[in-house]
Amino acid sequence: MWPIQLSWKNIWRNKNRTLVTVSAVAFATFISVLASGLKEGIFGNLIHDVVSSYSGHVQVHLKGYQDEQVIENSFAVSPSMKQEIQAIPGVILATERLESFALASSGENTKGCLVIGIEKAEESSFMNIGGKIIAGRTVAENEKSILVPEGLAKRMKLQLQDTLILIGQGYHGASAAGKYVISGMLRFGSPKMNERLIIMPIGSARELFGAEGISTSLAILLDPRSRPESVAEKIKTITGENHEVLTWGEIMPDIKQHIDADSGNMQYVQYILYALVGLGIFSTLLIMVAERSRENGMLLCLGMSKRMLQQVFLLESLITVLLGALMGLLISLPVMFYLKWHPLRISGTTAEAYKKFGFEPIFPTSTDPSIFLKQGVTVLVMGLILSLYPIWRIATLHPLSSMKK
Repeated sequence: MWPIQLSWKNIWRNKNRTLVTVSAVAFATFISVLASGLKEGIFGNLIHDVVSSYSGHVQVHLKGYQDEQVIENSFAVSPSMKQEIQAIPGVILATERLESFALASSGENTKGCLVIGIEKAEESSFMNIGGKIIAGRTVAENEKSILVPEGLAKRMKLQLQDTLILIGQGYHGASAAGKYVISGMLRFGSPKMNERLIIMPIGSARELFGAEGISTSLAILLDPRSRPESVAEKIKTITGENHEVLTWGEIMPDIKQHIDADSGNMQYVQYILYALVGLGIFSTLLIMVAERSRENGMLLCLGMSKRMLQQVFLLESLITVLLGALMGLLISLPVMFYLKWHPLRISGTTAEAYKKFGFEPIFPTSTDPSIFLKQGVTVLVMGLILSLYPIWRIATLHPLSSMKK
């Protein structure tokens, strides 16, 4: 038991050295947590922009729709298919959509838009329409009204209760035209969606395009812990060969590649941070060994075994690194939560690049508990591995030589 007591006394015998070591480990832990939290938060936000605001984690189409996205490639979603998909573990919601392009006109202003007909259930649990409304109200199920984003409204100089004319091509080449009152205005995180999306009840969309009882897609929202690829495989056994089941990455491969490339680059940055963290911890251990070389030689001359002295150093390193890791985690907690609710907003060419891909140019952090645990353990293990250096120095120490220094 006494090596623990001796280690604890040694730690506080030289408070300045201990504070330097603990501070180095705490700073290392803080940097690791912040880098990992930003990495997970940034790319989690990008995926959230794509998934929760529009595509869903998985979509079911008629076979061939992905290659030729026209309203003719629609299909009727049977109640049994929908029920079976919603019964799959991890599926939060499966909702029908009807999507097609139309020309929106008001006065002398015209703009090509994507018209999406959604089910009532999607308004709250999927696209969160209620949370995106900045003026007006949502649309009732059988009401001949629409919701427009603020970007489109500014471009076409639209106000609430204005009438917007939609003209396009309906199902099987029929003409599609209708007049709709603007009941509400939306604000999407994605600038791309904020300038081109028009939302209406799916019943109104089917009436506009003459596509009664059919949908272009069945969008599926998953629990964050579920893997889209594994759920997609289960859905394929339900839908059969006449349908295609695609994950969000297959629906938008360019965005998936962009996220993967940026994530890989940030991973390399994190490895560099780990190297810097390791150097910081190792430098404090070098100072500690150099300062205590004469002391260690004297202890060995007085009869302490090298094994016992190594145990004392190992326990000192363990306690010091553990204290530093805990301090770093405590410091990082308020910073991570602040950056989650007040994310960094980027500007300039980087922001423009993000907007081109339809992403909101912000850098939030993730506060997933696994980040704190993983980074705390990583720094702790790194500190323990580096503490093998003083143990090796003790193993090769010559007591009389060290006392002469």
